[in-house]
Amino acid sequence: MSIRALSIAATGMLAQQTNVEVISNNIANMNTTSYARRRVEFNDLLYQDLRRVGSTSSDLGTIVPAGVQLGLGVKTAAVYRIAEQGSLTNTDNSLDTAIQGKGYYQIELPNGDVGYTRDGSFQLSPDGEVVTHSGFLVTGLGAVPVDATSISINEQGQLFYTTDGVIAPTQAGQFELAVFPNEAGLEAIGDNMFLETPASGVATLGVPGDPGVGTILQGFLETSNVNVVSEITSLISAQRAYEMNSKVIKTADEMAAAINQIS
Repeated sequence: MSIRALSIAATGMLAQQTNVEVISNNIANMNTTSYARRRVEFNDLLYQDLRRVGSTSSDLGTIVPAGVQLGLGVKTAAVYRIAEQGSLTNTDNSLDTAIQGKGYYQIELPNGDVGYTRDGSFQLSPDGEVVTHSGFLVTGLGAVPVDATSISINEQGQLFYTTDGVIAPTQAGQFELAVFPNEAGLEAIGDNMFLETPASGVATLGVPGDPGVGTILQGFLETSNVNVVSEITSLISAQRAYEMNSKVIKTADEMAAAINQIS
């Protein structure tokens, strides 16, 4: 019995260690633009049937009503990303944009893949193209000339610029947003970037303001949706669970020592 208790408590300690690591990553990214907090989900492990429920207990056909099943511990089932809208902060930067509602910007990655992000902290490349902080091109937008005096982006994602001597603004493309059936299924690759996977489903493209697609707000950025108070509370709970599992290991070890002394 003590050996089984040792292995069960060990799985509990490993699970809570994973929980603490996820919480610490949430806290570390509390100021990361558009970061979506993660939550660990656990499942119980297989059970040992010492007396199978529903089995026949006599030749008269009587049935065991409950049986004896002993659990073998816990395992990490998933680290779920909570795609909840973060707060919007004003930056007064004309190329900073925030998505109000669902949707991801499409980014051309160097390997030819399409990346998806909600981080709208964009800049201009030497060629006047709208790019991410890593220099990756944002799809759907054209180049802004070097003599442009101002840049404006409306809620529908249309980008306009003005130049001296020209009254009417010139359009330089439009943001096209991607929405997914299961946002939690996107693969995070760092740099606030995600890739489409079979779990996320195929991206559905639309312009901002379409049904089911968010709108664009210029001069704002979406902040992390991490709630520090909630994360600290979860951290304390995970620490207590870790300590209780370590206490089980200590108790099981003491029981084994007592049995050895008797024998």
